Amino acid sequence: MIFKDQVALITGASSGIGRATAEAMARQGARVAVNFHKNQVGAEAAAEAVRKAGGEALVVRADVTRDAEIRAMVGVVRAKWRRIDILVNNAGDLLARRTLADMTEDYWDEIMDLNLKSVFLCVKAVWEEMVARKSGCIINVSSIAGRNGGGVGAAAYAAAKGGLLTYTKGLAKELAPHGVRVNGIAPGVIATPYHERYSPPEVFQKFVAAIPLGRAGTAEEIADVIVFLASPAARYMTGETVEVNGGMLMD
Repeated sequence: MIFKDQVALITGASSGIGRATAEAMARQGARVAVNFHKNQVGAEAAAEAVRKAGGEALVVRADVTRDAEIRAMVGVVRAKWRRIDILVNNAGDLLARRTLADMTEDYWDEIMDLNLKSVFLCVKAVWEEMVARKSGCIINVSSIAGRNGGGVGAAAYAAAKGGLLTYTKGLAKELAPHGVRVNGIAPGVIATPYHERYSPPEVFQKFVAAIPLGRAGTAEEIADVIVFLASPAARYMTGETVEVNGGMLMD
């Protein structure tokens, strides 16, 4: 078990990629803090899945756009397990598809807060502990949208995810001398509740038609790569964002 005695905090872990990552890390022996904001039922189900996978679980609510709530969440995790070894910044959302014609300043700010500012705040709450220990791993979940601009009505989301790609590199440079690795993952079209909310079936099928492997990815396939990035197998990787998109974007 590669994460035995390690503690992983996963934001937005009540469904989709976050839940799949929680289960995958639990199978490797991790103690998993399952963060949620609104979906407590999903978070409790994710925690039960973690326990069934052989890990310990802690459900903790926090709005990751709020510094005080993040610090309270981190405090709860440390009170139970005394440390955080792995931070997976998975929380994020499109919220709605908005073109320039119906884009508002409030919507823009909300997207930036949820998808980019949240990462800054979560990292700020844990980095000193990792540096003091000279070990730790931070993984930021970006998106193919951060590279190709996203679909119609996703420009703000794409901008935030593109910023996250760059912020991952900057963090990696700053923290590498202290033994802390920072990497990212950029999922392509993944069959999760995200697309159920924002991509009608005909639009989703157009996305899938553009994928060389001929299908959408699964949350479990993304989780497997996150586990790799957090593992000793990726010990010489930092500042990298791995594209996992079935060949939809090749660079």
